[in-house]
Amino acid sequence: MLACALPASAAAQPRADVAALQVALAARQLYAGPVDGVAGPGTTEAVRALQARAGLTVDGVAGPATRRVLGRRGRPELGSRPLSLGARGWDVAALQFLLARHGFPSGPIDGGLGPRTAAALVRFQRSAGLGGDGVAGPATLAALRSGPSGSPLRFAWPLPGPVGDRFGPRGTGFHSGIDFAAPAGTPVAAAGRGCVESAGWHEGGYGNLVVIRHRMGMTSWYAHLASIEVAPGTCVVAGNRIGTVGATGRATGPHLHFELRLRGAAIDPLSGL
Repeated sequence: MLACALPASAAAQPRADVAALQVALAARQLYAGPVDGVAGPGTTEAVRALQARAGLTVDGVAGPATRRVLGRRGRPELGSRPLSLGARGWDVAALQFLLARHGFPSGPIDGGLGPRTAAALVRFQRSAGLGGDGVAGPATLAALRSGPSGSPLRFAWPLPGPVGDRFGPRGTGFHSGIDFAAPAGTPVAAAGRGCVESAGWHEGGYGNLVVIRHRMGMTSWYAHLASIEVAPGTCVVAGNRIGTVGATGRATGPHLHFELRLRGAAIDPLSGL
């Protein structure tokens, strides 16, 4: 087993094995931070608490002995076996983290390869040109270990205003876009030239949603709208009004949730704005 210890210069770089460690520590109620793959002070202190509880040398390094204390959540290493529906363990948590980083989040990162993770795995494989057999073998893991993509196109901001929640880890999940804080009724504009692919209610929590298809496999998503002012098939350019800010779907207050997707994968919108 590999020890989860990083040199100071790499401590801020997200790693799948650190994310798997955070999931295992959270299951022991020792870690309450986000599953972000960053070996920060909170993760180190949780490891030290686990070691002290188990009577191990308290050094903050998740080596083999510490991993054994974590039981099934501390094994096996990612890549040591093919992963498919029903698998559980450290490697599944690492897989879920990598899928989310590549824009295919599957709900909570919990170390269980259930139907949502299996569906996300198939979507990633198809996006990467790997067929879609739902088995995470060497080719799939090699593709996942590459860096996530950025936007090949430039977009205008869909509305003025501050960015609240950003793209990335949120608790045990992953936020697939960015949120613009704005009062209800604020006009929302298309971020680029394209044609409306869908406009209406989304059952998955987005509420009133507009999706615009652009070139090069890009789509932009505008969620939680109070009103929709375009119809499917309508072609727009950047700045055209498409709706207004609201709080429909799973939203705690008025804001615009904005996503950019490349061949179906959610990417950091700030890479294109």
